[in-house]
Amino acid sequence: MSAGEAQSIVIVGAGQAAAQAVQSLRQGGYCGRITLVGDEPCLPYQRPPLSKAYMRGEFDEERLYFKPGAWYEDQKVEVLLAAHVPRIDRAKQQIQLGHGGYLDYDYLILATGSRPRPLTVPGADLDGVHDLRTLTDVERIRPKMVAGRRMVIIGAGYIGLEAAAVARQMDLDVTVIEMAPRVLARVTSPVISEFYAGEHRRQGVTILTGITLSHLESADGRVTAAILGDGTRLPADMVLSGIGILPNEELAKDAGIACSNGILVDRDARTSDPRVFAAGDCAARPLVHFGRSGRLESVHNAIEQGKLAATAILGLPRPAEDCPWFWSDQYDLKLQIAGLSQGYDTHVIRGDPATRKFAVFYLKNGTLIAVDSVNSPPEFLASKKLIMSGAKLAPGALSDTSTQMKDIAAQAAA
Repeated sequence: MSAGEAQSIVIVGAGQAAAQAVQSLRQGGYCGRITLVGDEPCLPYQRPPLSKAYMRGEFDEERLYFKPGAWYEDQKVEVLLAAHVPRIDRAKQQIQLGHGGYLDYDYLILATGSRPRPLTVPGADLDGVHDLRTLTDVERIRPKMVAGRRMVIIGAGYIGLEAAAVARQMDLDVTVIEMAPRVLARVTSPVISEFYAGEHRRQGVTILTGITLSHLESADGRVTAAILGDGTRLPADMVLSGIGILPNEELAKDAGIACSNGILVDRDARTSDPRVFAAGDCAARPLVHFGRSGRLESVHNAIEQGKLAATAILGLPRPAEDCPWFWSDQYDLKLQIAGLSQGYDTHVIRGDPATRKFAVFYLKNGTLIAVDSVNSPPEFLASKKLIMSGAKLAPGALSDTSTQMKDIAAQAAA
């Protein structure tokens, strides 16, 4: 059977990558059977607003969904929600459903996503201790976001700091603890870390870095305090854990599909089994602009890999692979990131952080590999193209704000 002759495509997972794969398959002319199997009880929805506008109550639930139920009906997509998939039988090209039934596939797309890294300290299972990953998580948290209550956030990554910003805007008392020596340590430079730590403190958030959580105290089964490694006691009405995520690779691994911190895929999102594809947070992919492989936890990645899987199945030309990009909204600050800064040897600041509008460029051997832009869209947009072209740039040119970013990009392209 050629790729374009598939009669049945099954997609396990119902997030951004899955929604994109469905849309790309139909747009690509596929008229066969598509079955979408999701473990949550709702249609595919956006996750980024959960820790931002939706948590603040400024974003209606209906706006979260990529498409309404009627769209899936019109597109003749069978949707199975609140459905667990315990096993893949690759020899028979079947997936097993939790109730014991089976679905046959010609091609299978695994868009199983990721899950919060579990908090393992004593008291992690107390009432009032929350993760922030799903719509259900936010529905549990939001009624407790009451002015004056005390929230302790474990982890100062994007999710932790976004939640801290929302909680302060809702007049909660917020403390963030982070075991690393600075906030956002895994994803950015000390320049950006210092800026965001300073902004959160200015907004009234207590930031504690270089410190561990020992355990959580309780009364009547409900969390009452976080006890730090040095014995400090932080009273808490609720605790939010944001210590990272883990790829949901177990289904693939149990089926004998190659995995290593994610389901290993090629540039077309194809796994070690040519009939099985993987896309989104669960997949470890070639990072073509950086000469290595890895997982990308982002909307851009999920959309791009959903498209790659669909076009490969249909035998269509591979879409262009974009520069990785990410964003984070905190207060009135929009952080836009292009590229991956790990391994940089030079950083260049463009603009003044005190103005709350600036960018930090990251170079390796003179080549631009990433940018962090704060309220600076031109720097973000120009840098995406420059990173994809492997542009070499002079630090002095980047820091010179008298030259517009589009002109710097044009000179590099000449």
